[in-house]
Amino acid sequence: MLKEILIRVTREETKAAVLEDRRLVEVYLERSFQKRLAGNIYLGRIENVLPGMQAAFVNIGLERNAFLYVEDVHTTPEPADWGPVKREVSLPIQNRIREGEEILVQVVKEPFGTKGARVTTQLTLPGRYVVFLPDYDCVGVSRRIGSEKERERLKSLAEEVRIPGRGLIVRTVAEGVSKEELQADVLALYELWKGIQEKAARSSAPALIHRELELVSWVLRDLFGEDVDRLIVNDPETYEKIMELLMALGPHLRGKVRLAETDVWEEYGLDQEIDRALRRKVWLRSGGYLVIDEAEALTVIDVNTGKYVGSKNFSETVFRTNLEAVQEIVRQIRLRNLGGIIIIDFIDMERAEHRGEILRRLEEELKKDKTRAYVLGLTQLGLVELTRKKVRPSLSSLLERPCPYCEGKGRVASEETVSMKACHDIRELAEQTTAPAILVQVHPSVAAFLIGGGGSHLRELEKEIGKRIIVKGNESSHLSDVVIKSLHNHDEIAALAAPVKAGQVLELKVEEPHATNPRNGIARLNGFVIDVEEGRSLVGKTVRVEVTRVLRTYARARVVGGA
Repeated sequence: MLKEILIRVTREETKAAVLEDRRLVEVYLERSFQKRLAGNIYLGRIENVLPGMQAAFVNIGLERNAFLYVEDVHTTPEPADWGPVKREVSLPIQNRIREGEEILVQVVKEPFGTKGARVTTQLTLPGRYVVFLPDYDCVGVSRRIGSEKERERLKSLAEEVRIPGRGLIVRTVAEGVSKEELQADVLALYELWKGIQEKAARSSAPALIHRELELVSWVLRDLFGEDVDRLIVNDPETYEKIMELLMALGPHLRGKVRLAETDVWEEYGLDQEIDRALRRKVWLRSGGYLVIDEAEALTVIDVNTGKYVGSKNFSETVFRTNLEAVQEIVRQIRLRNLGGIIIIDFIDMERAEHRGEILRRLEEELKKDKTRAYVLGLTQLGLVELTRKKVRPSLSSLLERPCPYCEGKGRVASEETVSMKACHDIRELAEQTTAPAILVQVHPSVAAFLIGGGGSHLRELEKEIGKRIIVKGNESSHLSDVVIKSLHNHDEIAALAAPVKAGQVLELKVEEPHATNPRNGIARLNGFVIDVEEGRSLVGKTVRVEVTRVLRTYARARVVGGA
């Protein structure tokens, strides 16, 4: 498998992409105005202790106080690549910390939405080959190292090189390294820890004591290893910095670094890939598709056969679709950085061997993911449950914000619903005003419902309220917007009712085909509809038209020449 890392640096942001066989699988972003917080160490002050929640709020100098759970106070640490650790929680949180106390904490989860950062007192300092545990006397080895013999060798070396009374976790990338390399990493991290202690001793809370590496340095430390075939960067200054950092991190890796002569990010179409990763529907090559819905508590992924009909039988078609979906699901999980609880609704499989094979393939694909994930199996309803460690915000939350119109629901009121609201508002205003006419400005598709076929609904509403109603379709209006006002001036009413006259020649843009007459096109003048004869072929063009007839809710016109 060809594995590449592409880094693009601009004044505003740094982006890193991980590709496997030229397919985008992971994206990391760092913007100049929004630095990452995970890994930072702060001297914080306990603001509130909540016995009922067994948690506390810690002031670390950010906009919102950080959240500290009881299990994150003085318990065995659980670093990302060590595997599950049995937690031992005995004393309640009110017996461990007190309000006003100053403590060193580390951010383990970025703030998201209305939630503050999650912090822990279980400090960890990751290096190239080891994770240094300043407060724990233990040694562990990454479970991702498959060889038991190598695991034993590394554990023995770690026992030899560790600082007495301090803990170490040997990382996956340490496989095959020498004692000298491990020792150099440990000593560097120990010096870093002593510097953190000294800075904390002369600081007062809240204060930032240690900032985690910026994105490029983090990529070199945590992602760039023997399994990567090449790293390509677009910026000469960043290229020089990478080469300098690799002298300390891994001189043998410098030969894999390339300075791009062309825009490789554009060449690989990565911006388009990221755009697709924000869509709800993801198509599979066979014609099946996934539907991915992110909620605050969990993510649901639904698998559908779509246009794929198979060639043998239904059971085989379902199995093949699910099999193809597994690879794309894991890719999307990594690409979108989905975390927490993930529910996958595969297409129902009748055969037990098919279900077993899908679970096996899912676990196999997840081994490619550096972020820890566990497949919990099938539920009684046939759903697959898995959990994935959530440290950074998802790609969607980084690049998007909730829609201000639908307030994050993903749906807005239909044209019929908005037109009914407009009718209600018209009736209310009619009771309050003495004006002879009412102006209604709405989206054109809503205006069509409000007017009705041939203006029938508009005439009935005018008869009901005893006033003239002028409806203006405005393309710039949002679908749910309704603007209503009283009209007292008769000249204004006349101008708004029909802003054109028969025989008048205008230059107008034909905006769309006519809904019921397929040969005609629709143009607008200040929201007033003009039906252009034989105008369908002119959609998108600006033409000269002559008004032939003016009616209550629209005018008719014919093309008299190009413009």
